[in-house]
Amino acid sequence: MAAEIVNPRSDSNTDEEPFDPAFALHRGGKMAVQATVPVRDRDDLSLAYTPGVAKVCSAIAEQPELVHDYTWKSQVVAVVTDGTAVLGLGDIGPEASLPVMEGKAILFKQFGGVDAVPIALGTTDTDEIVDTVVRLAPSFGGVNLEDISAPRCFEIERRLQEKLDIPIFHDDQHGTAVVTLAALRNAAKLTDRALGQLRAVISGAGAAGVAIAKILIEAGIGDVAVCDRKGIVSADREDLTDVKREVAGFTNKGGLTGSLESALEGADVFIGVSGGTVPEEAVAKMAKDSLIFAMANPNPEIHPDVAHKYAAVVATGRSDYPNQINNVLAFPGIFAGALQVRASQITEGMKLAAAEALAAVVADELSADKVIPSPFDERVAPAVTAAVAAAARAEGVARR
Repeated sequence: MAAEIVNPRSDSNTDEEPFDPAFALHRGGKMAVQATVPVRDRDDLSLAYTPGVAKVCSAIAEQPELVHDYTWKSQVVAVVTDGTAVLGLGDIGPEASLPVMEGKAILFKQFGGVDAVPIALGTTDTDEIVDTVVRLAPSFGGVNLEDISAPRCFEIERRLQEKLDIPIFHDDQHGTAVVTLAALRNAAKLTDRALGQLRAVISGAGAAGVAIAKILIEAGIGDVAVCDRKGIVSADREDLTDVKREVAGFTNKGGLTGSLESALEGADVFIGVSGGTVPEEAVAKMAKDSLIFAMANPNPEIHPDVAHKYAAVVATGRSDYPNQINNVLAFPGIFAGALQVRASQITEGMKLAAAEALAAVVADELSADKVIPSPFDERVAPAVTAAVAAAARAEGVARR
């Protein structure tokens, strides 16, 4: 009832302030804390709080693993950001990021049954972020890093996973990569090709682009070239960051150099996670039955109308076109599976399993407009959850 009071569904209409449903929905925030046990009388109070709670605290002090059974730890995720790479808005700061983090948290609950708490940090310093999350970790079963700019996001994730024995997952990287791989598997199947027969070009060498390249290589793609603003990320370039130098080491087996446009000549797959615009002339030079995943929002790198002239399958990041590459297809089920078995980390094998399970949901229903399920397909979360839990056990990172 309180939520209805502080978060009404509409604002008062005035000539000066016309009604805006987005602001109306967000008034008071999109989340609330709800008790799972009643506190109706003295007996309830004595069990939920003192003196009853002391028994549980003492038991956990003696056997720390009991924290998973007698608190919310094993079913709650921290959604952590510093507000430096928020959606398509960029570096808008921690306060302005909160509506997005709240949104992420309710998606965790809606699509995966996982509770999540938004945490926006007032620092962009890598050491401070790592130290802060490490200190918060005892309260959570996992950490979802969100909207932290590259290249800091790579180091933050790596250092946190080294320090903590709970899953650390940067969704901008791995959620995007998992859904992209799932859609690409089905698009290849639809066009009677295997991943190993495909050469892909990725536009964007940030968080998503690097993670997509890694998972495609793990999945066995024929070759992939990653491009940044200066062209193909290749070993002969002297201006590469440490991350891009690593990327150059495991991609571009064909030894391509030059521009994105030159890389696209004869390519089977375009994956856009960068913004910008790809000239139609370059698209026209791609291989027959090309696969175009132009995922920049709100303006895809290749407009779908242009892409459809040349491609067998077109995907975007937008909800108003078919084949939306939407991270909500991945992260709720991945965390649900990891938490279910109390995994200590999310491995490459678990991500690959998630992609395979996601692709399998619609494997018997494939069409050019359906290579990936809808986020509202109720089969998605259970399939991904089960696959991730099984992979965690197989890889030895499950603790139950």
